This record gives sequence, C-alpha cells and structure tokens, in this order.
Amino acid sequence: MPAGQLDHAGPGTQEETPRRHPSRGMYVLPSLFTAGNIALGYYAMTQSIQGSLAEPAYFDRAALAIGFAALFDGLDGLVARVTHTTSDFGHELDSLADVITFGVAPSLLAYIWGFRMLPPTVHPDLRQNVLHAGVFVCFLFLVCGASRLARFNISKNPQPRNPGKPGHKFFVGMPIPAGAGIVAAVVHCFNGAPIYNPWTALVWLLLLLFTGFLMVSSWRFWSAKEVTSGDRHPARLFILIVVIGALIAWKSEWTLMILAFGYLISGVIARLAYSWHRRLRRPQGPGPAAS
Repeated sequence: MPAGQLDHAGPGTQEETPRRHPSRGMYVLPSLFTAGNIALGYYAMTQSIQGSLAEPAYFDRAALAIGFAALFDGLDGLVARVTHTTSDFGHELDSLADVITFGVAPSLLAYIWGFRMLPPTVHPDLRQNVLHAGVFVCFLFLVCGASRLARFNISKNPQPRNPGKPGHKFFVGMPIPAGAGIVAAVVHCFNGAPIYNPWTALVWLLLLLFTGFLMVSSWRFWSAKEVTSGDRHPARLFILIVVIGALIAWKSEWTLMILAFGYLISGVIARLAYSWHRRLRRPQGPGPAAS
C-alpha cells in the first residue's frame, strides 16, 4: 500500500459495494416527459391556428398547454436526477423541446392572438403597421428564447451582472419557460379573447419586446432549485405546492398572472436594487478644501 493511503476496509467492516448503474430502459423515462413537453407544444400550435378560424376558446387551450408543458419541463430533469439517468442525449432533446414548446408555440400564439385577429375595419393603416411589427417582434421573441437556451448550454459557471448573495443559485437572464409563461398567462387571463384594439396591441408588442430582452439579458433571476430539492424543508415545500395548486384551481387566471409577472418583476427589482446599492457604495469625491 502506498505511504499516506489508509485502508478503510479494516477488520469488522465491509468493503463498499459499487453503485449499480440503471438499466438502459430507465434512460427512456425522463425522455418520455420530454416527449410530453413536445406534444404539448405541438398541441398549442394547432390550437392557436384553430383559434384564428373558430372561437377564442382554442387560444385558451393553447395557453394552458404551454403552462402544463412547463410542469413537464421540470419533471424530466427531476426524474433524470432521481433515477441517475442524466445523459447528453436527454440534455440535447430537452433543449430542442424547449425551443419548440417555449419558443415557437408561444411566439405563434402571441402573433395570432395579439395581432392577427385585429379587425381590418378599425384603424386600417395602424392595423397594418402593427401587424407587420408584430411579425417581427414575435420572431425576435423566438430568437431571444433560442439564444437564451444556447447560452445556458455552453455556460459552465455563468455569473449575472448583478450578483446576489453567495451560495444562492440564480439564472443569468430569464429562463425561456418563464418567458413563455408570460404569454400563456396573459392569454389565459383573458380566457382566450383576442386583442381587437390596435392600441392594446401596441402594449402587447412592448411586453413581448421587454420579455425577449430579459431572456437575453445578464440580469439575475431566482432559481427554484434550492426549494424544489426539498432537502432542507420538505414539509414547507409540500405546503407551498398545495397552496399554489389550490389557488390555481380556484382562480387560475389571476394566480398564473401573478406568478408569471411576479417572477418577471423580481428580476427587474433585483437589477434596480443592485444598481441603487452600488451607487450608494460608490466613494464620494473629496469635499471642498478648507480656506
């Protein structure tokens, strides 16, 4: 035995048994949740197209599908960690699924619901300009979401421009599921009734622009990994999930709206608070010399 190396398998102790690797079939389990994520994104796109031809309830179904897809997006990673079946294939499949479900689907829903349904007889010139701008902004929303995913995949230890407390986990930029959640929450809050006023469509356009900017920004956004791990306070986590689930079942329109915009505002407040504290800590210049 080399010098300095201790033998832990002394008398009365058993050698540590090697960890059993999960079977190949177990690796399919998290991919099933990812496939469900893709299916919900595809369903949301079909409902958005149906909404432009039929009743507004289809838009509401598309928004709810995106919301359920966010749940599946969290479950596939959780299942992979619990079953020790993380793989490069699952990581790449999850990224592609996020582009479809939280990029293409919400951008299509945002365009058809917020711009395409504007009546042609009300402010026709303004409608045409808003319609063209809406196409560009919804495409920009998609590009920002895809760029956010690409940056997340290649970053080893990303640091936000406004760092928080040491030891706390943060996302750099708003995650793409949260950006899609903004679109879904607004559509669901209106029960799928599309925008018919060009001036309201302008507000919708600015919201999409700002959400896209937050996704590609380097601002910090709270990561729920510390809570969802459940290692420290599993009872609190269970109570929190029950309370949120009850609120969603009672008033899903307002609950999802508050959750989505609360997360968006939290990132903005964190950035403003950091800038304010940094300005206060900045050393003041020397005062006027005494005569």
